[in-house]
Amino acid sequence: MKFTVKRRLALLCTLFLAAATFADTIAFKADTMTGNAGENRRSTTLSGNAWVQTEDMEITADSIELSGKDYETVLASGSVSGTNASSGFSFVCSSLVYNRKTGIVKLQGNVLMTDEENDVQAEARFMEYNQNTETALMQIGVTLTQKNAVCTCALALYRKKDQILEMSGSPQIVRGKDTFKAQEITFNLTTEEIVLDGRVRGTVQDSPEGASNE
Repeated sequence: MKFTVKRRLALLCTLFLAAATFADTIAFKADTMTGNAGENRRSTTLSGNAWVQTEDMEITADSIELSGKDYETVLASGSVSGTNASSGFSFVCSSLVYNRKTGIVKLQGNVLMTDEENDVQAEARFMEYNQNTETALMQIGVTLTQKNAVCTCALALYRKKDQILEMSGSPQIVRGKDTFKAQEITFNLTTEEIVLDGRVRGTVQDSPEGASNE
C-alpha cells in the first residue's frame, strides 16, 4: 500500500513500532510525506523541513527516509543536523545514515561533531560513531579541538568514554606554542599525556622565567 500526504503546514505524526528485537516510538514531521506500507517492505520519505526523533536521536534535514522491516534505517540528506541524547553529542553534516538496530551512525560531507560533555569539537569529511562502544572513527581532514590543543591528521579514533584520541596519517598536535609530530600519536584528553611513535619530531618552548605554569 502506497500513500502520499501533503499539507501547507508541517505534518506531525507518530509511528509505533513493536519489533521482535526492540520496541521504540518514532516521531516525525515534514511538509510532505510519501511511503510504502507493504508487508514485505516499509519505507517513508519526509521532504521539506523534515524532522525525526527516536529514543536516542533527533535529526533535522531537507529530506529523511525511514526504511526496513521496523524502520530501523534512517537516511538523512541536505543540511543535516541533530543530537544524540544517549551519547551527549550534537552534529552537522551533509548526509547521514543511522541504523537503529546496530546503533551505528555514519556522517558524511563537512562533518562537525561536538562532544558537549567533554568540550571536544571534531571536524572531518567522514565519521562513523558507534553508540554501543562510544567510539568515533574519523577520516580525511580530521581536526579535533579540546582546550588549548588542536589535533590534525588523516585518520583518527576517538574513544569518548576513555577520552583517548588515536591518530595516524601525518598526525600533529599543537598545544599552545608546542608542536608534536610522529607517525602515530595517542593523546589522553583528560591528563593531556601525549605518546609519540615513529619519526618523532616537534618543538617545545620554555615558559618565560617567573611565568606561571598554569
